[in-house]
Amino acid sequence: MILENVTLARQIDIVFREIKEELALLTSGTVFVQIRNNVIGKFGVRAFPLESKGNQLQKMELGLSEEELQTFRHTAMESLKLKRWTHGEISFEFAMRQNKLCTSVAFESNYNMSSLMEELNPNKKKD
Repeated sequence: MILENVTLARQIDIVFREIKEELALLTSGTVFVQIRNNVIGKFGVRAFPLESKGNQLQKMELGLSEEELQTFRHTAMESLKLKRWTHGEISFEFAMRQNKLCTSVAFESNYNMSSLMEELNPNKKKD
């Protein structure tokens, strides 16, 4: 499959299908996708899989349910309607609070100064 021919929404869907089992073990964290030319390269999950209560350190037992996973994936796909750049990173933060899924989205756009300088000085010879 050539990713340049796949919509970004479809790529996000693929990402969420790939990390589904990991999210099913977590109650909070951040899903990130790194994008270049509207193609997802690197993606993954940042999470703290251990919680402490006083002096006790314990592993999280239950993560997101199937319904919560679908809601989270839908939120991520809908957020793409607000993206206006081609290079950057999107972070989808999630946390269960009082048995409700809370999510937030952060966009980070990236630009390359050397590419911009090439556009501004097209007559400059390349070595």
